[in-house]
Amino acid sequence: MSNYESDLLRLLDERGHIHQVTDPAGLDALAQKEVITAYVGFDPTAPSLHIGNLASIMLLRRVQQAGHRPIVIMGGGTAKVGDPSGKDEVRKLLTDEVLDANIASIKGSFEKILSFDDSATGALLINNDDWLSELGYIELLRDVGKHFTINRMLTFDSVKTRLEREQPLTFIEFNYMVMQAYDFLKLARDYDCKLQLGGSDQWGNIVNGIELARRIDSKEVYGVTAPLITRADGSKMGKSVDGAVWLNDEQLPAYDFWQYWRNTDDRDVGRFLRLFTDLPLDEIARLETLEGSEINQAKIVLANEVTTLVRGADAAAKAEATAAETFAGGAGEDLPTLTLEDGMTVMGALTALGFTQSNGEAKRKVAEGAVKLDGAAVTDPSQIAAPGRLSLGKKRHAILS
Repeated sequence: MSNYESDLLRLLDERGHIHQVTDPAGLDALAQKEVITAYVGFDPTAPSLHIGNLASIMLLRRVQQAGHRPIVIMGGGTAKVGDPSGKDEVRKLLTDEVLDANIASIKGSFEKILSFDDSATGALLINNDDWLSELGYIELLRDVGKHFTINRMLTFDSVKTRLEREQPLTFIEFNYMVMQAYDFLKLARDYDCKLQLGGSDQWGNIVNGIELARRIDSKEVYGVTAPLITRADGSKMGKSVDGAVWLNDEQLPAYDFWQYWRNTDDRDVGRFLRLFTDLPLDEIARLETLEGSEINQAKIVLANEVTTLVRGADAAAKAEATAAETFAGGAGEDLPTLTLEDGMTVMGALTALGFTQSNGEAKRKVAEGAVKLDGAAVTDPSQIAAPGRLSLGKKRHAILS
């Protein structure tokens, strides 16, 4: 850990949120002198964010906890272009209507985790389409584009990787970094925003914005990136074997959300408690020393804390109660439910619930003996499903009605 003196950087550091800082001493000094306005950008490419985005939302929560002001930038403008970072393929372009609907759907997640009020540290939610769509093409090229060299743009990982793999990089995507840099300049002008935060894959984009603000307005602004969150097994945060772990109720039942955290690898428990909860550090230190079956108690604490933060205390309590009932052999009221259609097979029910990605996968799971209906093993994937409790392995359960 570094010897930061400001509450902001000390909090970010001790919770494991810091990967790189553009000017640590300068930012540390500034954070002790004034309330800093800081932002993170999120592209609304789906009706919900997933837990891979939660690390970035927690950055804004820490900003607010340290007495500073967070801004959520919804990328209604940049999402029309698509961030090439970490992508091998050209992203599908979305309409204004879809983007607006996604932003409205996503907004609730931020309202649970951040405080939006009229105070000096009250969070703001702003759509960058408000200014990006107003820009004239010639104006953008002349006033902003001249500060970007093709030579330098070709050195960024997001561009280099795509070219090395001989995957197409469209001209519109190539402009993404220019637009994101302009966001920082605009926020610095209109909101005196002096800090951009993001994942480590955003380092190049953040540095571009810092340099643009310095070149055009002679403004001193800063950047902080967080480490890319991977699980102990090396897999990417935000994905499970069954797909994305969504923050919104509509995309993923609370029980499944809770269960994802309950199934955390033993090696990740302490790190995730620091990153994704507000538990005191001494309590986290105690929990991560638990061993054997006792570590399960720490996992339940993690699941309850994160679910409470993202979905609410009632959702967490119901999910924990359902898990206890389910593993005691009961049904559990918060389990996912499926209303059976006439003639629906067990194989079809598994796929309809999202437990399997295809009927072929469902058939394999049945052959492996992993599927049970009311505790009895299913041996025929074409068996007609009857009302009851359908289980896939020890961790996936649903009520058929």
